[in-house]
Amino acid sequence: MKNVHKIQKQINGAAQVGSPFLFGLDFELENGFFIENPLQQTEILWRVGPYSNFTHQAINRKEHFKAHAIDSSNYKGKYDIVYNGLEHGDTFLINLTAKTPISTGYSLEQILKASTSPYALLLPNQFVCFSPETFVKIDAEGVISSYPMKGTIDAALPNAEETILNDYKETAEHHTIVDLIRSDLSRVATKVHVPRMRYIDHLKTSNGEILQVSSEVRGELPADYRSRLGDILLDLLPAGSISGAPKPGTVELIRKAEGEKRGYYCGIFGYYDGVELDSAVAIRFIEKDDNQLYFRSGSGVTINSDCQYEYDEINQKIYLPFA
Repeated sequence: MKNVHKIQKQINGAAQVGSPFLFGLDFELENGFFIENPLQQTEILWRVGPYSNFTHQAINRKEHFKAHAIDSSNYKGKYDIVYNGLEHGDTFLINLTAKTPISTGYSLEQILKASTSPYALLLPNQFVCFSPETFVKIDAEGVISSYPMKGTIDAALPNAEETILNDYKETAEHHTIVDLIRSDLSRVATKVHVPRMRYIDHLKTSNGEILQVSSEVRGELPADYRSRLGDILLDLLPAGSISGAPKPGTVELIRKAEGEKRGYYCGIFGYYDGVELDSAVAIRFIEKDDNQLYFRSGSGVTINSDCQYEYDEINQKIYLPFA
């Protein structure tokens, strides 16, 4: 994989001349990839919105899929570290993630090709990602948009939509992330505003439908943004929805609590078609490590959080991307 600063320059150069490319950057900004004309290669399989270099394939639903949930005491040890940080003011919102062993009869490629998510990525023998969350989109006029997701609930629960929209903790958490994204976009754009606040996304999963709460934040980039597109993307990282606020102290607390690198999990990937950019936050993520598969998932922790609730949420997010 390539050095991130080299990729930054490659993005700048390709965008300036209108050359299509696919890119990915890991959470720690240590590794990434850059592929020109990515529709013409099949080493890395991917989908970004309407663009894809693989064909969707139906899957035999009879194969098994089972999560082997981590011990709740293991999770509580990590939770206590971040909660202590919250009490001391090191952070006021932090995304805490866990690595859950899973077993399944499906291959990573089968999962990718059967997925229905708007974003999907497969690095062979490393990981598959089937993300529902946009990082940023940039249209032909230079309007940049971000769509942070915060708040998840089982759609089968009574009055699920009303419950999640009226939950005090979830509401406060969502507003915090929207404020952080507004601040992030204001570093690279003008006229930053929130045209949509806390709307519901419906996601169909192998465990049934879940609801997620999203917002839209928009701004206007300067006229020369294409020649600095790589700089702009790196200036917005890590993504606020999967780190927290304020970012520097929160990222340090994440390292301390999680005790290992996230790698491409919670990084970003995207496609530039020569005119417009679309990119995703790399969540909903299955990785292979020493022949064992792990599902990585997380939740936002605030001073109003409950450890059992957050533990249940990271397990609720373990699913396959087909109904």
